[in-house]
Amino acid sequence: MSIAIYIAVMALVTYLIRMIPFTMFRKKIKSQFFRSFLYYIPYAVLSAMTIPAIFYSTGDIVTAAVGTVVAVALAYFNMPLIVVALAASAAALLTGFII
Repeated sequence: MSIAIYIAVMALVTYLIRMIPFTMFRKKIKSQFFRSFLYYIPYAVLSAMTIPAIFYSTGDIVTAAVGTVVAVALAYFNMPLIVVALAASAAALLTGFII
Protein backbone atom coordinates (compact mmCIF):
# COMPACT_ATOMS: atom_id res chain seq x y z
CA MET A 1 0.00 0.00 0.00
CA SER A 2 1.17 3.45 -0.80
CA ILE A 3 1.96 5.93 1.96
CA ALA A 4 -0.51 8.32 0.33
CA ILE A 5 -3.35 5.88 1.07
CA TYR A 6 -2.28 5.67 4.71
CA ILE A 7 -2.25 9.46 4.97
CA ALA A 8 -5.66 9.74 3.27
CA VAL A 9 -7.23 7.17 5.60
CA MET A 10 -5.79 8.88 8.69
CA ALA A 11 -7.00 12.27 7.44
CA LEU A 12 -10.50 10.83 6.97
CA VAL A 13 -10.52 9.23 10.42
CA THR A 14 -9.29 12.44 12.04
CA TYR A 15 -11.89 14.48 10.18
CA LEU A 16 -14.72 12.11 11.18
CA ILE A 17 -13.69 12.18 14.84
CA ARG A 18 -13.85 15.96 14.83
CA MET A 19 -16.98 16.29 12.67
CA ILE A 20 -19.31 13.78 14.33
CA PRO A 21 -19.79 15.73 17.60
CA PHE A 22 -20.68 18.88 15.64
CA THR A 23 -23.34 17.05 13.64
CA MET A 24 -24.82 15.21 16.63
CA PHE A 25 -24.92 18.12 19.08
CA ARG A 26 -26.46 20.99 17.13
CA LYS A 27 -28.28 22.51 20.11
CA LYS A 28 -26.63 23.85 23.22
CA ILE A 29 -26.05 21.15 25.84
CA LYS A 30 -28.20 22.03 28.84
CA SER A 31 -27.36 19.14 31.16
CA GLN A 32 -25.03 20.47 33.85
CA PHE A 33 -23.66 16.96 34.50
CA PHE A 34 -22.83 16.34 30.84
CA ARG A 35 -21.31 19.80 30.43
CA SER A 36 -19.06 19.31 33.45
CA PHE A 37 -18.14 15.84 32.14
CA LEU A 38 -17.11 17.32 28.78
CA TYR A 39 -15.18 20.10 30.53
CA TYR A 40 -12.80 17.62 32.21
CA ILE A 41 -12.18 15.30 29.24
CA PRO A 42 -9.16 17.23 27.83
CA TYR A 43 -7.45 17.20 31.23
CA ALA A 44 -8.10 13.49 31.71
CA VAL A 45 -6.80 12.59 28.25
CA LEU A 46 -3.72 14.77 28.65
CA SER A 47 -2.99 13.17 32.03
CA ALA A 48 -3.49 9.68 30.66
CA MET A 49 -0.94 10.37 27.91
CA THR A 50 1.56 12.32 30.02
CA ILE A 51 1.83 10.44 33.31
CA PRO A 52 3.07 7.12 31.84
CA ALA A 53 5.54 9.00 29.65
CA ILE A 54 6.91 10.79 32.70
CA PHE A 55 7.61 7.60 34.63
CA TYR A 56 9.12 5.70 31.69
CA SER A 57 11.22 8.57 30.36
CA THR A 58 14.33 8.11 32.48
CA GLY A 59 14.45 4.34 32.63
CA ASP A 60 14.47 4.46 36.46
CA ILE A 61 11.33 5.00 38.49
CA VAL A 62 13.18 6.76 41.31
CA THR A 63 14.71 9.47 39.12
CA ALA A 64 11.38 9.99 37.37
CA ALA A 65 9.57 10.29 40.71
CA VAL A 66 12.07 12.85 42.01
CA GLY A 67 11.74 14.92 38.85
CA THR A 68 7.95 14.73 39.06
CA VAL A 69 7.90 15.82 42.70
CA VAL A 70 10.16 18.78 41.92
CA ALA A 71 8.01 19.74 38.92
CA VAL A 72 4.75 19.53 40.89
CA ALA A 73 6.21 21.54 43.78
CA LEU A 74 7.50 24.30 41.53
CA ALA A 75 4.28 24.39 39.51
CA TYR A 76 2.32 24.68 42.75
CA PHE A 77 4.24 27.87 43.52
CA ASN A 78 3.41 29.26 40.03
CA MET A 79 6.95 29.19 38.69
CA PRO A 80 7.41 29.73 34.93
CA LEU A 81 7.23 26.64 32.73
CA ILE A 82 10.88 26.85 31.69
CA VAL A 83 11.97 26.92 35.34
CA VAL A 84 9.78 23.92 36.16
CA ALA A 85 11.06 21.93 33.18
CA LEU A 86 14.72 22.72 33.77
CA ALA A 87 14.56 22.10 37.52
CA ALA A 88 12.72 18.78 37.09
CA SER A 89 15.24 17.66 34.48
CA ALA A 90 18.16 18.71 36.70
CA ALA A 91 16.66 16.93 39.71
CA ALA A 92 16.21 13.72 37.73
CA LEU A 93 19.74 13.98 36.34
CA LEU A 94 21.30 14.61 39.76
CA THR A 95 19.32 11.77 41.28
CA GLY A 96 20.57 9.50 38.51
CA PHE A 97 24.16 10.49 39.31
CA ILE A 98 23.66 9.82 43.02
CA ILE A 99 22.00 6.45 42.50
